Order: sequence, then C-alpha cells, then structure tokens
Amino acid sequence: MFSIANNIWFDIALLCALFGIGNILMGHFEEGPPKWRKVLKLFVATAILVVLWTLFGRLVVWSFFGLLFLVVLYIHLIWLPKQGIHGWTGEPKDKYYELRGWNKK
Repeated sequence: MFSIANNIWFDIALLCALFGIGNILMGHFEEGPPKWRKVLKLFVATAILVVLWTLFGRLVVWSFFGLLFLVVLYIHLIWLPKQGIHGWTGEPKDKYYELRGWNKK
C-alpha cells in the first residue's frame, strides 16, 4: 500500500520545495557565486538525502538536515553579528562582501 509517511519521493519533494522557497526569499544574498553552484548545491543535497534515506531511514535524514539548520542558525544569530554583520539583512554590504570574498558592486 502506498504511504506518504514512508516514501522517499515525499522527502525529495519537500527538500526541493524548501530549496525553491529559500532561493526565492533569500537568493538576493547570494549574488556573488555563479548560478551553477546553486544547482550543484541542490543536487548534492538531494544525493545526500537519497543515500542517507536508503542506508539509515527518514529519521537520520531529517536529523542530519535539522543539524545543518542549527548550524545555519548559529552562523546567522551568533557568528555573523560577532563579525559586525547583521545576520538577517547582511549589512553592511561591504563587510558582508569582503567576508564572502566577493567584489563590491
């Protein structure tokens, strides 16, 4: 019997939806890297999901992505402000660009 609760395709769709929403809402902060890196990031994340899901199951997959989310929260709430950069707006832009190694626009 088909069950969404135990279907890898639901997890892949959810991951892709999160990437899409993230790129729409936060893509303006990623002006420096080339577009192919965003595409590669999606493929790598999907491959990690599939491998972890196949070897260990859903709980390990979402625990792993939850851990990555905690790392992102740490970077934006603690580390970036310590560098003098607002964790939500990325301002001042010149400091943010310098930290990322991008040319100023």
